[in-house]
Amino acid sequence: AKGQGLIERHYEPVAAASRMGLAAAALEALRAPGAGEACAALAERYESRAAMAAAYDEAYRRYSWPTDGIEGLQIAPFHLLATEGAVHADKPHAWHMETLARLCEHASVLSATEHRSVDVDDDQQVAAATAWWTERTGAGAEGMVVKPAAFTTRGERGLVAPALKVRGREYLRIIYGPEYTSADQLEGLRRRDTGRKSGLAIREFALGIEGLEAFVRREPLRRVHAAAFGVLALESEPLDPRF
Repeated sequence: AKGQGLIERHYEPVAAASRMGLAAAALEALRAPGAGEACAALAERYESRAAMAAAYDEAYRRYSWPTDGIEGLQIAPFHLLATEGAVHADKPHAWHMETLARLCEHASVLSATEHRSVDVDDDQQVAAATAWWTERTGAGAEGMVVKPAAFTTRGERGLVAPALKVRGREYLRIIYGPEYTSADQLEGLRRRDTGRKSGLAIREFALGIEGLEAFVRREPLRRVHAAAFGVLALESEPLDPRF
C-alpha cells in the first residue's frame, strides 16, 4: 500500500537490469577470444555483482505484500504520543511499549512491537541483544531502534538523540544500492560525517514535542503550525541523500 509505486518505478527496474546485464557480461567475458586469467577475473567480478543484485531483488520483496483497503495493512506502534489533556513524553519507553501492547490486543490492524531493555554496562545483556538483532535481521526483519530508557534524555550537550536506527545488512542494500557491501563502497560510507543529521533529528524531535503540547493545551492553531513549519524548514536543508 505504501511502497508499491516506488517498487515499480525504482527497485524492480534496477534489479531486472542488473541481473540481465551482469549475467550477460559474465558470459561474454568467459567467451572472449583468447580468454585468460584477466577475463576469468572479470567474469568472476561480474558474477559477484550479479549475486549482489539478486540479494537486492530479494531484500525489497520481503517488505511488500498485497493489500486491499485496510485489509492486509500492518501497523506496529511504538509511541503513544498523547491522549486527552496529556502528552506522554514524560513516560519511559517501557511504559509506551507495554501500554501499546495492551491496545494492540483489541485491533487487528495493530501488532505489538517486540522490544527489550538492555543495561549497556552489562556485557552479557549487550551480547544477548546483539545476537537477538543478528537473528532477527538474518530472518528478514528490518532491524531495531536503540533508544535511551527515558523518552527525553539530556546529556552534557543538551538533548540526546531520541533514537538510532540499527538496520540489518540486507535492508541497507535497499537504501544504499545492490553493491553497497563491496569494499570500495563500504569505505566511502564509513567516512560520512553524521553529526549534521543527528543535530537535525534532535531539533525536529524538540519541535515535534512543542507542537504536540500546544495542540493538547488547545492553544491557537498557529502555534501548532509554527512547530510543524519549523520541522518542514529543517527538512528542506540539503543533506547527503544516503542518510
